[in-house]
Amino acid sequence: MRRVTPGLVLLRTTGIAALLLLLWNPLASRPLPPGAQSIVLLDASLSMAGAGGPWRGALDTARALAAAPREALVWRFGARVSTFDTAPPADGASRLAPALEAAAARGGAVTVVTDGAVDDLAAIPPDLLRRSRIVVLPRPPLRDAFVAAVEGQRRVSAQDTLRLRVSYGTAGKRDAGSGMRDALLTVSVEGRRLLSRTVPLPDSGTVSTDVTLLASRIPHPGWSVLDVGLDRVGDAEPRDDARRFVVEVSPQPAAVVFASPPDWETRFLARTLAEVARVPVRTFVETEPGRWRDAATLAPVSTAELTRAAQGARLQVLGGDPERARRFASSAPRLVWPTEHGQPGDWYVEHPPASPLAAALAGIQWDSLPPAASAGAAPRDSGGGVTALTARLARRGAPRAIVTLDERAGTRHATVTASGLWRWGFRGGAAEQAYRSLVAALADWLLGERGAGSRERAVPVTLETPNGLPLVWRWAGAGEPRPLAIELQGEGGARTDTLRFDVGGRAELRLPPGAYRYAVGGGPERGVVAVEEYSAEWRPATPALASQAGLPEGRVVRIGLRDRWWLFVIAIAAFAAEWAWRRRQGLP
Repeated sequence: MRRVTPGLVLLRTTGIAALLLLLWNPLASRPLPPGAQSIVLLDASLSMAGAGGPWRGALDTARALAAAPREALVWRFGARVSTFDTAPPADGASRLAPALEAAAARGGAVTVVTDGAVDDLAAIPPDLLRRSRIVVLPRPPLRDAFVAAVEGQRRVSAQDTLRLRVSYGTAGKRDAGSGMRDALLTVSVEGRRLLSRTVPLPDSGTVSTDVTLLASRIPHPGWSVLDVGLDRVGDAEPRDDARRFVVEVSPQPAAVVFASPPDWETRFLARTLAEVARVPVRTFVETEPGRWRDAATLAPVSTAELTRAAQGARLQVLGGDPERARRFASSAPRLVWPTEHGQPGDWYVEHPPASPLAAALAGIQWDSLPPAASAGAAPRDSGGGVTALTARLARRGAPRAIVTLDERAGTRHATVTASGLWRWGFRGGAAEQAYRSLVAALADWLLGERGAGSRERAVPVTLETPNGLPLVWRWAGAGEPRPLAIELQGEGGARTDTLRFDVGGRAELRLPPGAYRYAVGGGPERGVVAVEEYSAEWRPATPALASQAGLPEGRVVRIGLRDRWWLFVIAIAAFAAEWAWRRRQGLP
């Protein structure tokens, strides 16, 4: 009879002890490598060159630290880490964590030269921060007024009222004799003032106000760049007194949504339709029987105005109870989305059959989507059109058509009988992309694939970006992302660049401040993007870092036991040797 020998016990004990030490991960001390090259991290964010910024002093300090006691490397950090040069700061963020981690990997002493206003203090490992020497050259105190943000409708028709929400405020200490109590809030386009209004300035922090103006006052249809700013503030830093807002004005609304009654389905549909089809959308809601209102303002709307809006639209959406709005509908393409009187339950959407939408919906993981809340029968006047999507109740029984397409008298109609699909968009991630793909496919088919967003391969994530930060583009085409050439026409002339997408389908484009009309070569992508003069870096901020001596070269640094490779080798070798020994002796 074979038995366990002391050698097997020793191997098992050694392997388990090594695993316990790796789980515990005690800290050990070791001296810093005496020959490792020191690194100086120089803050190259825009705050260093703002009003009273210490850029010149920081540049001289970094050079002096690099020269003594022996030659050291100098890296610039801001929104990214780069090699040293004497060009003025150009980054619109102060992210120290990536630079500290990269410098610590080299093993030498680290010195940081900054104004102390870093954005990612919470993301910096405490041991790296304690080890580093920090030289803070703070900006002098100053009083500053700024426009923090502008939000509003991106696409409006010439008959609409453009509504903007402007956030503005002040920072810094108010002087006793300061006259910064009121300011003139202005909205301009191409140097032409459209609106001006006196607003009170807060003592500190930000406040918001709503601004409305007729879209017809914008000089020309198409894309325009609005400048929203504060005048008559007389502060020390004027570069953060204005923001830019890109808006598109079309001669008439491209889509009109009638919601009776208003619900989450039509709300998500109207918002998503404006984003994916990139057309102006106007929504009307029936809040009480026979009383319709504009969804944006809740102002009452007459029957004549509802009829005019429907007659001028290229696409109509009838939601809720479609029969309540049929008397306003015209002969334009129509999407009918009833959300009442359906059979409730968990209706799981299945893979789409062959239809005009099948290609646009390919690649969606249908099994991972939340179920629809109800499904109704197709309307009797649908004409038995093509079925584009089906669903099964609790994944059992016969499938029921929930999206049908048909064409009558040369006009395209689509019907969606499932409710609760808005939860796809609310959930985010892959479910949100599935919802956007479905709405985009319906809009493209109804408009005869002439929608503004039809077949676009790349779209900008935001139409404006602060100074020193890149414009971000998202891959929206079929298949794997691939590089795309892009032509830009700005105030300084034309230029050509390339959008190079990463594995996540994102591409970055760094441009100097200005407005740019872009066109992606060989495709329908057209529009306007803007890089602002504004940056949050211009605003005065309380330093998040304080000067410290750090851990000088030659002292010890504490490292975890998991950083020692040989402990992993001992654990693996002990268990492997025990297994081989047991097999040789015939033990289980």
